[in-house]
Amino acid sequence: MKKVILALLFVAMIGYALFEYFSSPTEKVVTDTENPVVASKNDSESAETNIVGNKRGNSAPDFSLETLEGDVLSLSQFKGKKIFLNFWATWCPPCRAEMPDIQKFSEDEDVVVLAINLRNTEDSLMTVENYIQDGAYRFPVLIDEKGEVAELFNVRAYPTSYMIDSEGIIQFVALGAMNHDLMVREFQKLE
Repeated sequence: MKKVILALLFVAMIGYALFEYFSSPTEKVVTDTENPVVASKNDSESAETNIVGNKRGNSAPDFSLETLEGDVLSLSQFKGKKIFLNFWATWCPPCRAEMPDIQKFSEDEDVVVLAINLRNTEDSLMTVENYIQDGAYRFPVLIDEKGEVAELFNVRAYPTSYMIDSEGIIQFVALGAMNHDLMVREFQKLE
């Protein structure tokens, strides 16, 4: 029995090692909001491409979603502006923790904040509406009913945030909560 467990453990370790080896070296996860690690390359290295995708240097994929107020917003309608795109859910403690910082960031900087709620993971739309109303959050909250936009951006951690420059290029990706200082610091790097 011990040999079987050891063999399974060995196979799992080899599988993990192969996964790490073949994974992109720029993908990292924020695990601590005080010392976040982000998905990015050296600041001096340009990674811009014409590829539409969800990684730094890609053109952000376009989407259209309905807001809590019933308006339809598309990412492409904000071309020429700097965008902070945030995927979140009410049940997610790190998402809830960063929301006041997102509100402050949206007030302090010349940025378009689009907060995409992962509605397919929520109890009800009323839960989302009450949370936004109770927090007095004034940035647009878009509803991803079926998780299709989250899938388009390959969201696997909550929250996940993207900073998109005025040309529509993803310049910064954070998997996990961000604080106000990090938001401002990364925003100032955008063109």
